[in-house]
Amino acid sequence: MPGPTTVLNSGKTLGDVCQAAELSDEALAMLADGTDGRGYVERLVAVGNYGDAVRVLAHALPQRPAVWWAWYCARRAHGESPPAKVEAALEATKRWIAEPVDKYRREAMRWAREVEFRTPAGCAGLAAFFCGDSIGPPDRDPVPPEEYTAAKVISGCISLAAVFREPEKAVDRFQEFLKQGLEVAEKTRLWVPTERPPQ
Repeated sequence: MPGPTTVLNSGKTLGDVCQAAELSDEALAMLADGTDGRGYVERLVAVGNYGDAVRVLAHALPQRPAVWWAWYCARRAHGESPPAKVEAALEATKRWIAEPVDKYRREAMRWAREVEFRTPAGCAGLAAFFCGDSIGPPDRDPVPPEEYTAAKVISGCISLAAVFREPEKAVDRFQEFLKQGLEVAEKTRLWVPTERPPQ
């Protein structure tokens, strides 16, 4: 695949991110050396490739803002008056986003299990859990998650949220969610280039 040299504020290139995101061949064909990150996502949206656009942003964003994005989409998917357990799960994830300590991360996971991972609220809580230092029991040696595990769960959460209710409105939901994701990218200065360390 091409190796775009545009460097994100994380120090990774857009090519690094796209490789980790396991994009479709169609999306990879749109990459070129020096491709601008925001422009690339916008081009994916313009051709209706919402799934790959979500994957790029989920893998490029810092973890906590990316979980907030997933939480926002899950909240929208479940509506204004979700069942009490879903509301509790969303609140648990929101608490971790506000204060990302291990206690709240594990609480988010407990509620994610309660509402099941096949719901947007459950996926958002699971994503928060994978942002910690260990996915093992707190009284055991740390078992760190793989680097992009949270990003993959976030991608799934947002795509699920787009079709969870009234799937006939999925295109509108994807467009709304991606607009929000691009705003998160701007606020985190994701696209501000930095010097990549010499290889």
